[in-house]
Amino acid sequence: MAENNSLLDKVLSLQDKFVALQSQLSDPSVMSDMKKYVQLNKDYKQLEPIIKAGLEYKKLIDGLSQAKDIMLNEKDDELKEMAREEIAGIEPKIQEMERDIKLLLIPADPDDGKNAIMEIRSGTGGDEASIFSGDLFRMYCKFAETKGWKVEVNSQTPGTVGGYKEIIFKVSGPEGTYGTLKYESGVHRVQRVPQTEAQGRIQTSAASVAVFPEAGEFDIELNMNDIRKDTFCSSGPGGQGVNTTYSAVRLTHIPSGIVVQCQEERSQLKNLDRAMEELRTRLYNREHQKYLDEIASRRKTMVSTGDRSAKIRTYNYPQSRVTDHRINWTMYNLPVFMDGDIQECIDQLQVAENAERLKEAGE
Repeated sequence: MAENNSLLDKVLSLQDKFVALQSQLSDPSVMSDMKKYVQLNKDYKQLEPIIKAGLEYKKLIDGLSQAKDIMLNEKDDELKEMAREEIAGIEPKIQEMERDIKLLLIPADPDDGKNAIMEIRSGTGGDEASIFSGDLFRMYCKFAETKGWKVEVNSQTPGTVGGYKEIIFKVSGPEGTYGTLKYESGVHRVQRVPQTEAQGRIQTSAASVAVFPEAGEFDIELNMNDIRKDTFCSSGPGGQGVNTTYSAVRLTHIPSGIVVQCQEERSQLKNLDRAMEELRTRLYNREHQKYLDEIASRRKTMVSTGDRSAKIRTYNYPQSRVTDHRINWTMYNLPVFMDGDIQECIDQLQVAENAERLKEAGE
């Protein structure tokens, strides 16, 4: 019971802060400062599930206390039996709720609620690696479709016989997508007979996937004097406007040397907006990388996006097998997985990460 009170005290101690945030968010002076308002709203949303869980937990603790009191002091056997049944029902719920609250109290990745910028690059394997990169892109598009998310391509370099040497795209959804897709960062390895192999021999090829949280307008401030903008004609499929109008945009951030480009839209203004989004994200992630490096050293479920050599998953076509090496998870239905059914693997990675987070917290 002492542990129950300690956990409850931790949650209830946040209630005053939660009420204060509610008051601040309705203050007109705060609402006029958009940067401050966005931060306060983020803090409020992080506290809301903790407070809600805490109130539910308190109801269970009070119910358990009342039932135990009846067991000790009531002489009516029927009432005592009812109390015994109530205790048997409440105690497992309390244990489950305690675990949930402990997880909620551990600071989560602050960027989980952001949208994701993803980058797939072909690695070892030549043309087959490019084809595999295209397969991975299709897999993520299919997965996004099942979730109701939107996929927008920023830039792409097609492979010579199909797929992509490199493709960069944004995945957006109402509740953010980074918290789900971040587990995909790392090297993905494929074992199969390539389309380009005449002898029918199995080849191992690879593609690297990097997932970044998209930086919001208020996450990083850009000085336009530090940015060189170049425009050029779009290339590739796209109709009459391709190769005739300077709609494609390339941005160079002079202090950092970071270069981004977008040519997927017909409008130069739309390409500029999307290139600015990616540039903000690249700059923001130089700082975010420090956080990733720190947790990657402690959690096997997470791979730092800067470590492109970390093999996280193997796709074996002859055995119809996909294996995630971080948690030794295997599925023997590769066609379904490649068709976007990757949620089970992500769920298992999240379960493993939660266990690691609880361990970090000293449980």
